[in-house]
Amino acid sequence: MKNKKRIFLTGANGLLGQKLIDLLDNHQDYELIASGRGASRLGDRAVRYVSCDLEDKETVTKTLEEIRPDIIIHGAAMTHVDICEQNQEACYSANVLATKYLLDASQSFSPHFIFVSTDFIFSGEKELLTEEEEAAPVNYYGQTKLEAEELVKKSGLKWAIARTVLVFGISPGLSRSNIVLWVKESLEQGKTIQVVNDQFRTPTLAEDLAMGCFLIAQKGAEGVFNISGSDLLTPYQMALEVADYFDLDQSLIQETDSTKFTQPAKRPLKTGFIIKKAQKELGYEPKTFRAAIGILAKQIILARS
Repeated sequence: MKNKKRIFLTGANGLLGQKLIDLLDNHQDYELIASGRGASRLGDRAVRYVSCDLEDKETVTKTLEEIRPDIIIHGAAMTHVDICEQNQEACYSANVLATKYLLDASQSFSPHFIFVSTDFIFSGEKELLTEEEEAAPVNYYGQTKLEAEELVKKSGLKWAIARTVLVFGISPGLSRSNIVLWVKESLEQGKTIQVVNDQFRTPTLAEDLAMGCFLIAQKGAEGVFNISGSDLLTPYQMALEVADYFDLDQSLIQETDSTKFTQPAKRPLKTGFIIKKAQKELGYEPKTFRAAIGILAKQIILARS
């Protein structure tokens, strides 16, 4: 029997992390070691879990020297954009320093380093973006993710960057909402909601992002890959689609624009991704937004049963 490749996954307690565990645990070709800060929140999943504070250099070095993985998928990050803007020191530590410590600790065994990044490294002035587009973040979160990307590129390791857009999904034990759940629950309660029509995204089902990361690992792919959904939509269009799928009252959805909202962090207006490279080189094929709603609908029913 051939030796399994060992994957070290950061951010295992989060949405992407849990979807990657669902995909990779008990895989015949891979041994998965999941990690997160503090205790495991993975429920009854049987995966091996290691507590690791990525912002502690000594802990990171010790953990990686013991595990010596063939592949690292670095999905852990501080991602709440407004909190990042208001707590820049914490954001820098979580997004830049943690990445640096992982890269430094990897030098002695040279794993394939896969870094999960974001559309928020872009200015939002162009509607559809390729992997070659010039970055110009408009908020601190995007700035830290871009800085971490540069560290990855200069690390001397075999590397790949998976950039993604507006990830949504549900998983046991996670309370953070997303646009599909928010619209569904608001309309079911008869609430009127205001949704912007001047932002453009290619929303990404968490399972699709997990599959994109796995395909990069499986194929030993290197470079930057856009891993997102394929449908370019405004949040207003997304909300209408959710209402239509669940047969809810679309008249409760009020169309507005970004100028009506005051938020600590500026958002780029347009960040749709062109995913042709991932489709061609990885065989990546994301769900349509409507099909993704259907997957969430089934998961909601299962969670309540």
